Amino acid sequence: MAIVINTNPAIPALPRVDDKKKINVRYMLIPPYASAHIYWDENINELVYDVEEPLLQDHEKEALEKLEQAMLELININVAVENTLEATTEYIDKTARLLISELNLRVNKDTYTRIFYYLFRDFIGLNEVDPLLRDYFIEDIECNGVDTPVYIVHRVYRNLRTNLTYPSIEKLASFVEKLAQRTGRYVSYAQPLLDGTLPDGSRVNATYTKDITSRGPTFTIRKFTKIPWTPTQLISLNTLSPEMLAYFWILIQYHSSILISGGTASGKTTLLNALAFFIPPEARVVSIEDTREINLPRENWLPAVARTAIGIGKVGEVDLFAILKNAFRQNPNYLIVGEVRGKEAFVLFQGMASGHAAISTMHADSVDTLIRRLQTPPIELSPTLVNSLDCVAIVTHAIVNKRETRKLKEVVEIVNVNRDGTALINTPLMWDPSKDVFYYKKQSKVFEKISAKSGVPLEKLQKEFVTRSRLLYELYKQRVFGFEDIQKIINDYYKNPVEVLQKYNIIEG
Repeated sequence: MAIVINTNPAIPALPRVDDKKKINVRYMLIPPYASAHIYWDENINELVYDVEEPLLQDHEKEALEKLEQAMLELININVAVENTLEATTEYIDKTARLLISELNLRVNKDTYTRIFYYLFRDFIGLNEVDPLLRDYFIEDIECNGVDTPVYIVHRVYRNLRTNLTYPSIEKLASFVEKLAQRTGRYVSYAQPLLDGTLPDGSRVNATYTKDITSRGPTFTIRKFTKIPWTPTQLISLNTLSPEMLAYFWILIQYHSSILISGGTASGKTTLLNALAFFIPPEARVVSIEDTREINLPRENWLPAVARTAIGIGKVGEVDLFAILKNAFRQNPNYLIVGEVRGKEAFVLFQGMASGHAAISTMHADSVDTLIRRLQTPPIELSPTLVNSLDCVAIVTHAIVNKRETRKLKEVVEIVNVNRDGTALINTPLMWDPSKDVFYYKKQSKVFEKISAKSGVPLEKLQKEFVTRSRLLYELYKQRVFGFEDIQKIINDYYKNPVEVLQKYNIIEG
């Protein structure tokens, strides 16, 4: 009887506890074998993340070691993993049972079940790191060298130490080699830096030799999130307000251009994915990234990813600039660029100036910094082009009630950029850190621009803003968080808003 391993467990609802010392949660990663245990470790006074896996007795460890050695000599796992998960799992299962017989290993049913998990993990998956990669809540996996804990960035509990370490340079170097193989690249003493993408879209950056990083080989894996946060989930996390989302909904509907700005890991891409839910269902969307992070619940979507060079001379390189130029020939209604930081910004802003709706992200912690970056090398946009940008969303890390969180700090409208590079701005929405509340401060200048361009009365836009705010708040109250559920409701709203509003008691039937 073939063994079945569940690699898609249900996503649990995790409690958000203000006092870290009271956190003690478990949830499955690879049922029924591997689970995560997050708890307060009193020995080190720190919140930690333990991967819990089946315990093997000494004779079971010996059997596993013999099996893995024999299988390494017998099969080409890189070819095997190109098949479906079910086919590869069956292949590993049949091969293992054959070898147990040939090697005359004494393995009962229970032992084999436990051993097979490790065969699955080490051959099909990515060894000790595999359970972490399968955790929906993990954003980044970080290894800083030998004999140091692997750290993760958790969506709910943020930076956590794990119980995973690499005891030797040899073992860590071997894992980096495996990462390189899975990304289709090569590492060596001569080429010790690895930058690639795993088959699931996760981005890998690694070093291979001790002379580059003194603690030995290192790696960082930025996970590709197959199921992004929905707008209502961000409301539940108090990352932003329903009014902020309703504001962006209107801007997106009327083809305004939005730039999401903030520091590293501040939640820029998370917000970008959430805003993409508001794109009209019939619209054609083209997305461009250098690392696959965008995931849109729609069919009329062309995702493009830049390709780095192989070897010397940038052979085979296709950068963001080239892809972006080509994207405008693909007739997009909406253009999404994962991050702008170089010459591709010129093409993007030219597209904005010609009427294309665009959403993108950029590293900058304030509007002033962002505008300076846009106008100085290597980007060097003219004030006229910067004027084509409608709005900037500033996201930030914040400590609220002794808990690390992400916030949409402010929504800033670009009213005008003067010839000297200074900008006239308007801030209609903002977060007050002292009270941890969101405010709608003043009238939107972008609404006025939309009204003048589209002919829709300003009063109607304001009324629509209030209505959509109420709808989003109601969806949050009713805990409508599902990826497909939210997209369907928004799509239905575009087609028949009255019916949706009646269904959720925003207006009477």
